Amino acid sequence: MTGLPADQLGCHLLACFAAQFSPEPAQSLPFDVLIGSLPLMTNQIAPSLVTSAQVEPAAVKRSDFVLAPYVRSNDLWATWQIVNTLVPYGLLWVAVIYVARVSIWLTPPLLVLMVLFSGRCFSLMHDCGHQSLFRSKRMNRLVGFLLGVINAIPQYPWSRGHAFHHKHNGNWDLYRGPSALVSSETFLKMTPFQQGFYQFLRHPLMLFPGGFFYLVIKPRVALLLGLFHFAGHAMACLKADIRSSLNSIWTSYKPKYWYTTLEFQDLVLNNICVVASWIILSRLVGAGLFWSLYSVVMACSAALFICIFFVQHNFEGSYAHRTEGWNSLTGAIDGTSLLRLPAILNWFTADIGYHNIHHLCSRIPNYHLRACHQRNASLLTGATTLTVRQIPDCFAFILWDRSTDSLQSVEQVQAAQA
Repeated sequence: MTGLPADQLGCHLLACFAAQFSPEPAQSLPFDVLIGSLPLMTNQIAPSLVTSAQVEPAAVKRSDFVLAPYVRSNDLWATWQIVNTLVPYGLLWVAVIYVARVSIWLTPPLLVLMVLFSGRCFSLMHDCGHQSLFRSKRMNRLVGFLLGVINAIPQYPWSRGHAFHHKHNGNWDLYRGPSALVSSETFLKMTPFQQGFYQFLRHPLMLFPGGFFYLVIKPRVALLLGLFHFAGHAMACLKADIRSSLNSIWTSYKPKYWYTTLEFQDLVLNNICVVASWIILSRLVGAGLFWSLYSVVMACSAALFICIFFVQHNFEGSYAHRTEGWNSLTGAIDGTSLLRLPAILNWFTADIGYHNIHHLCSRIPNYHLRACHQRNASLLTGATTLTVRQIPDCFAFILWDRSTDSLQSVEQVQAAQA
């Protein structure tokens, strides 16, 4: 087996940690297979750099599905969803601060509700990214930005990375899921320590610190690293030609931490709004109280939606193909699960459990997903159905076996080598 020398471990850890803020193709250090993307990242590969060959399946065709009637967005429904989410969430913040000043031990019931409403905010932000919640692109953009501030994540860059996932779902040469899984071949080349560390980072409990990092820390560090990188470029330009204009410097800049100027603008505006809200709320209610409540809500809500996203694509028998022979329709049907949740959780997750339909047509708004699924249920009989009880089992499948185009557990891979 090969592994990373111990004397390089610290340097590689820092380098790989910093690399997680870059949207460039994953062509980095050997040790990045351990860090992956701290079970969180999208944008593994630049969307403009890759294409996927497709092969149409013989059994079910995309034209068999009745999708068009459900694509129509309804501004009244969308507005009501925003109101019935943001108003209770805001009132819960007022209530939990008041209750916490009486006794912090009285806050857990309120915090649970806040986590659920925060998760619903993210689900509605997700719809805005698909331009499906409202009819108007402008409204989706504005509301999506607001929900991004509430979730502390830049919505526009996130939605573009998420669109990459939709475009290549099931093609594991290009997209390795939210946990940046490695192939079984790569895993077997790791040292025992590296294998253990890889599994540790993908343990379900890591969703909580990982979720906090994903929402609260990553966007702030991404901006700082990006500005530092741009400053270095600007200095090099000025050194070469002191008369270089800001416009020429920006035009010649090849960013590492965002793809487009619009992504940069969204990143900057999101950070300004989020950090300003932190400062204001810390001064109003006290920094200690605010951060003790805010950290719990953000870490748990992020863990919730990352968990749901993971199990909707990582499960036994999930379609995990190579680029050669990959098919997008099969990815939508067999590479996603139908997650059966209690009615109350369906509401808080905006019916994202009907994930096959969502991948067949991401422009269908959440309030039409259930009806669309029922209309096309006869075509989805072969899709995998999961229940809440089966969610823990999905976290075993953290390796991709390229030879069999399947997801496998560490135990399965090690048994095959014995």
